[in-house]
Amino acid sequence: MLGRTANGIVWTFRYLERAENTARLIDAGQRIALTRSAHESSGEWKSVIQTVGLQSLYESVHEDYNGAAVVNFMLRDKRNPGSVMAMIEGARSNARMVRTSLTREVWEAINDCWMDVTTLMARPLKERDWMAALAAIRRHSALVRGALAGTMLRNDIYNFMRLGTFLERSDNMARILDVKYYVLLPSLSMVGSSLDNVQWDNVLRSVSADSAYRWLNAGRMHARGIAQFLILDQRFPRSLAFCVDKLVDNLGYLARDYGNRMPSHDMAEALAGSLHGRDFDTIFDFGLHQFILKVRRVTRE
Repeated sequence: MLGRTANGIVWTFRYLERAENTARLIDAGQRIALTRSAHESSGEWKSVIQTVGLQSLYESVHEDYNGAAVVNFMLRDKRNPGSVMAMIEGARSNARMVRTSLTREVWEAINDCWMDVTTLMARPLKERDWMAALAAIRRHSALVRGALAGTMLRNDIYNFMRLGTFLERSDNMARILDVKYYVLLPSLSMVGSSLDNVQWDNVLRSVSADSAYRWLNAGRMHARGIAQFLILDQRFPRSLAFCVDKLVDNLGYLARDYGNRMPSHDMAEALAGSLHGRDFDTIFDFGLHQFILKVRRVTRE
């Protein structure tokens, strides 16, 4: 496969995954903001912007943090190259470039996503329209994944698609966990407080893990348990351990198909080794921030 084609496939699915992750983060922020005062909800919206690393850009175009400004900035603002609309346009553009590598069903699912979201976001969104727009993004993401799972050959094209998805998903999880400890909490004295628990609940909701975590833990909310679940639990499809395992698997299939190993294989396997057979205390003693930086360094390289 040409490197340009592989790159287009990877970025098609990185952009789609990033768009869905952003929509889930906004949805979680909206649910928390509804339960807070105006001042407190401003802080929640600021944390959403900080999580995606857009604070400087946002503050260059907006004076304060309110729901309408944040949601429209993250969903459709042309001044924001990381908006959901920009991600979906990027995914469609890359998919058109590699059209011959996709089945008709996968291409149509991506194109339908672009057309529907473009229509929904043609004008600034009012609060009553937010949930419908976010639900549409999540629904179209699921349709693309369904078309991918049901129609694509399990060949090198499929493996590059999966690499794009799990690279983006693991980076998103690592970024959310890192921001939770070093941006969202006002100080270390807040660890274990009611504010801390609310923010961890927000983290769970932002990655659609709240139901799974509560089911496994009889509804008990505990910051350490949540962090362990999101990092090490191989049963949850958005945990770091699950994502890294999939990266190792798909890179391994490519090595088998092409008869060649690259440095990326060693990097992924080393990262998987740092997650397997270790308890959370070991990671915590090493330093959660340092560990997350290590993960993000691998996913960026």
